[in-house]
Amino acid sequence: MERIESLRRWLGGVTRGAAFGMSPASKDASFRRYFRLRFDDGRRSLIAMDAPPEREDCRPYVHVAALFAAAGVHVPEVIASNFEHGFLLLSDLGDTTYLAALDAQAEQADRLYANALDALVRIQLASRPGALPQYSRELLERELNLFPDWYCERQLGHTLTAAQRVAMDAGFSLLLENNLAQPRVFAHRDYHSRNLMICEPNPGVLDFQDAVLGPISYDLVSLLRDAYIAWPEARVVDWCVRYWEKARTEGLPVAADFAQFYRDFEWMGAQRQFKVLGIFARLCYRDGKDGYLRDQPLVMRYLRQTCERYRELGPLARLLEELEPAERNIGHRF
Repeated sequence: MERIESLRRWLGGVTRGAAFGMSPASKDASFRRYFRLRFDDGRRSLIAMDAPPEREDCRPYVHVAALFAAAGVHVPEVIASNFEHGFLLLSDLGDTTYLAALDAQAEQADRLYANALDALVRIQLASRPGALPQYSRELLERELNLFPDWYCERQLGHTLTAAQRVAMDAGFSLLLENNLAQPRVFAHRDYHSRNLMICEPNPGVLDFQDAVLGPISYDLVSLLRDAYIAWPEARVVDWCVRYWEKARTEGLPVAADFAQFYRDFEWMGAQRQFKVLGIFARLCYRDGKDGYLRDQPLVMRYLRQTCERYRELGPLARLLEELEPAERNIGHRF
């Protein structure tokens, strides 16, 4: 309550005493909270971010917002900031996510994904060295290790055998070699249906504060192998082709051969899926957010399909089956 009162006092100052109501605007997997401000005089609503400074730093959000806005991407405008207390006042991009819109009207998918792919290309075209942190081997590896630490040990209660650890480490090394060999561009790192908003211009892009300079296929995987909504593979391949063709036309450094690009896409996806399974387990068992467990079966399905498709990743496919037989991994919507 003390932080809420502090936030209200700060907002009262930056809005010059305007009367407003404040209600929760969205849930977040981090320690950030968002509130929607509705003003008594009928002016447009705004969003207040509360990011406790001992847990979160608002500066990267403001920095990346400026980079993406300069690239012509629709992100919230930063109206006021208080880095000491961890408060931001932002423009409001509405409350309809891509996920909500697609659940309600799936026939909009081609148009919405075309918009999202256009915005992604604009983000990538703005890339330049030194503007964002590198997606380093250490960070990629640390993310992979969330899987044995949180999914295997904490969720499944399984300690890997020596042979399983060898197989996992070898498979992880192959994934890392592929990921690190890909050309590097600006990567949002969570570019999916819960962070894309229906608005004009479309889409509005949220939750970009962890952006890095990383593998070119990373955000495409986030979007098309989404943990919260799935599509038939033929449709995913079609969207991948459309992105690849646009990226080549715009001069982005994608592989000249689509088959190689799609392989990179899938191998990058495997790294992300191992990470997401670990993160969702951690959100449940450390942070008490058990709703994320419902989304794990889809992520595991993506991961199994990729590991089974490529001979080099066969040992990882066998490891996944040993940990949790496929019949226990209940399907999601395809």
